[in-house]
Amino acid sequence: MSMQCEVSAKQIAAAEMGFFERYLTLWVFLCIVAGIGLGHFLPISFHALGAMELAKVNLPVAVLIWLMIIPMLLKIDFSALHEVKQHWRGIGVTLFINWAIKPFSMALLGWIFIRGVFAHWLPVAQQDSYIAGLILLAAAPCTAMVFVWSQLTRGEPHFTISQVALNDLIMIFAFAPIVGLLLGISSITVPWDTLSLSVVLYIVIPVLLAQAWRHMVLKGGNMAALDKLLKRLHPVSLVALLATLVLLFGLQGDQILSQPSVILMLAVPILIQVYFNSGLAYLLNRKFGVAHCVAGPSALIGASNFFELAVAAAISLFGFESGAALATVVGVLIEVPVMLSVVAIVNRSKGWYERHA
Repeated sequence: MSMQCEVSAKQIAAAEMGFFERYLTLWVFLCIVAGIGLGHFLPISFHALGAMELAKVNLPVAVLIWLMIIPMLLKIDFSALHEVKQHWRGIGVTLFINWAIKPFSMALLGWIFIRGVFAHWLPVAQQDSYIAGLILLAAAPCTAMVFVWSQLTRGEPHFTISQVALNDLIMIFAFAPIVGLLLGISSITVPWDTLSLSVVLYIVIPVLLAQAWRHMVLKGGNMAALDKLLKRLHPVSLVALLATLVLLFGLQGDQILSQPSVILMLAVPILIQVYFNSGLAYLLNRKFGVAHCVAGPSALIGASNFFELAVAAAISLFGFESGAALATVVGVLIEVPVMLSVVAIVNRSKGWYERHA
């Protein structure tokens, strides 16, 4: 097991997060401030952007989401799916956490905290919307940032690539049914037409476009060209994310200023589900004798969320000014520091993990 991890470590260079990723929480906070300020001084402009819809899809957000998601999906190599059998135990644990535990545990936490513990401090009219946002946040596993987390834990690169490719494939078919089921159980009206349209717009079409683009670039085996393209598009993806947040908070500003504690209360179930799911995945991998270089990324993939998709779906389903949109943005706000703490736990517990594993 240790030999497998040593070989994997030699296959990847020492990785550090880029400048923007490392301070993503700071950029998100600045976008909150900028969005609230601009929304206060330019309300007509923001509401005009919020009203630009076609079939319940906000057109500016649709463009920004595509600019966010497509560069990330370019990294996905679906041909790596044949390597799933090499790490079947780690793959099995991650799939179990991602699709059988995480969405349902988040829904449970939402019911406990939004309708129970914090019910007296949250606006009654938005409580269902907050729960919907939490469900959307947990219903899809992360696609892009997990590559960073995997590198920081010296994760097995082939496992990470094959796991992400498999999750993206499952997401096309499972995202809408899981969200619809949990919203229904939560007594929240399920707009199936809009939910289905969101899957097509923000999962199916971007995946097809990204894979077609990837195939064209890699024609002739030119991997260097793909790496160059990814580096060029990376800032575009981050700027699109930040622009979406400015737009979102420009429309959410009054609500946030009137109840700033809402963000802290929404962060509680998100924090609990991240540590619960990552810890459960880590322990299950140890129990099944999985190598640490697979268990690390397995735990991180099991806990992280595809927040770009969650933000887009929340806006399409419930609107810019909804509690669902706000809940998904809270996930963006705490993603980096929380996941870095999980990375630190995984790295520091390696000796314990490999003892008697």
